[in-house]
Amino acid sequence: MTDLSTAPPVIQTRAIVKSFSGVQALRGVDFAVHPGEIHALLGQNGAGKSTLVKILNGVHKAGSYSGEILVDGKPVTFASTSEARACGVGYVPQEIEVLEQLTVAENVFAGHTGLGRGPIINRRRMEQEARALFDELGLSIDPRMLVASLTSAQRHLVMIARALSFKPRVLMLDEPTASLSGVEVERLFSVLRRLKAQGKTMIFITHRLPEVLAICDRATVLRDGRVAAAIEREDFDEEQFIYAMSGQKLQRLYPHHDAPPAETRPLLQVKNLSIAGRFGVNRGVSDVSFDVRPGEILGLAGLLGSGRTEILHAIYGRVPYSGEIAVDGAPVAIRTAADARAAGIALLTEDRKRDGLLFNLPVGANITIGNLTKLSSHGMVREGREKNAVLAAMRALNVKARSPQASVAHLSGGNQQKLLFARVLMSAPRVLLLDEPTKGVDAATRAEIYRLIVDLADKGVALVVVASELEEVIGIADRCLVVADGRLVGEFQRGEGSEDKVLRTITAAQAEMQRAALANAGHAG
Repeated sequence: MTDLSTAPPVIQTRAIVKSFSGVQALRGVDFAVHPGEIHALLGQNGAGKSTLVKILNGVHKAGSYSGEILVDGKPVTFASTSEARACGVGYVPQEIEVLEQLTVAENVFAGHTGLGRGPIINRRRMEQEARALFDELGLSIDPRMLVASLTSAQRHLVMIARALSFKPRVLMLDEPTASLSGVEVERLFSVLRRLKAQGKTMIFITHRLPEVLAICDRATVLRDGRVAAAIEREDFDEEQFIYAMSGQKLQRLYPHHDAPPAETRPLLQVKNLSIAGRFGVNRGVSDVSFDVRPGEILGLAGLLGSGRTEILHAIYGRVPYSGEIAVDGAPVAIRTAADARAAGIALLTEDRKRDGLLFNLPVGANITIGNLTKLSSHGMVREGREKNAVLAAMRALNVKARSPQASVAHLSGGNQQKLLFARVLMSAPRVLLLDEPTKGVDAATRAEIYRLIVDLADKGVALVVVASELEEVIGIADRCLVVADGRLVGEFQRGEGSEDKVLRTITAAQAEMQRAALANAGHAG
C-alpha cells in the first residue's frame, strides 16, 4: 500500500496570504494533498478553510493573494474557475449555486461541450448521462425536473454530480453533507470511496468530526488563518481535533434542560395538517397532529424528503395546507408569513443564502429587516434606536463583525447563522421553528446555538427543531417525533430515542405503508 504521506503532493500551497478589507484570512498557509487520499480540512468558522479552497479553485484569482500553488510540483496560476477546472481541480461550494429555471440535467452539464454537434445539444444524451451519474450516487432524481422544484439537499447533490461530470483529478468538497441525513451521507461516502479506489484525490471540508474519522486519510487543521496541526490517520482523535481548532477543550454534550410538565397547556397546536406533494420531490404531508408546550423543545426526525421541512413551512405560511393551527388555544388562519409573525411564530430557514441573508445589505440591516416597525416612530426609523438594537443583538449572540456596516459576504458561516437568529429573535416570538439551526457551523458555534435554544426554552418559548443529524435532534429535543413519507410514525421522550431506534421506526413504517398500498392496489384491481 502506498504511503500517502510520502507520495509527492498532487496539489499544494506555499506561504499563502490573503486579506479582505484589511482583515487577514490566511497567514502563510502551507498545505499539501497527496494522490489518492481523502484529506480533511478542518477549522472553526472564520479559520480560513473556504478561503483557501477558493484560492485553489480560482474563485480568488491569482494576484489577489501572495504565495504560490503547485500541481504535480509545478507552479500554476488560476485566473478563473475554468482554468482550475482545466487543470483537473473540481469544486463543490458550501453555498448552493444552481440555475433554478433549468432542468437537473442542464445544471449537471452546465459549462460542458461535446454533448452534441456544434451548437446543438443532444438533450437525450445529456439526460442519459445525468441519470447514469445519479445511479452512481444512488439517487432517484429525475434529470428532466426543474431544479426550482428540488429541496436544498437535492440541489446540493446536483452540484456534486456537476463537479463529478468533469471527471476531476482533485475534487474539493466544502461541507458536502450539511444538508444530508445519515442515509444520504452514507450513500455519498460510498461514492467517495469508489472515487478514491479509482485514484481520485479529495479535499473534504466538514464540521462533523465523526465524518473525518469515518472516511478521511489525513487532516489539516486551520486556526486564525494558520495551520494549527497536520494529523495522520493513525493519530485521529476527536478531542485532538477540537483542541487544535479552538485552542481549548470543548464540552460537546448538549446543555441540560428540564422539559415542562406534561399537563402544561400547549402553546402551539397542529391538527390534521396535510400538504399536497410535489411530483418527484416528496409525497406531501398527511394528517399530522401534535402539540408543543411553552418551554418545550420538540424535534422532528426524518430522512430527506420525509416532509419534516414542509411541516415547518406550512406552520409559517410558506406552503398551502389544510388542517388547523392554534396558538395559546386560539385558532389562527395562517396563509402567509406575515400571518405567522402576527401570531407570534418565527422561522429560521434552512438555506441562509437563498432564503435568509440579504447580501446587498450590511450586517445591521440584515438584523433589523422585518423588525423596523418596533424601531420606528410615526413611520420613520429612529437611527439611534436601530443602532442600539443592532449592537445589543450582536453582543447577545456574539456576532463577530468589524461593525454593523460590515459586509455579510465576508462573515463566516457561523456568524451568518447568528445574524439570522438575531433577526428572528428581535421580534420576540412565542413559537420558534428551527430548520437545520447548526447547518455549516463549527463545533464552538454549535455549542453556542445549543445553549441559545435551551435558554429560549427556559424563557417559555415553544421550539420545533428539524435537523438532518439524528444525533442532534435527539440530543437537543425534550420529545422527538419521527416523520416518514409525510406521516408521524413514532415518538420518543428524552433519553428513550437513539439513531438506531429512529431508523428502525422509519423502516418499519415504510414497510407497513408499502404493504397497505399493495393491498389497496389488489382490492382496486
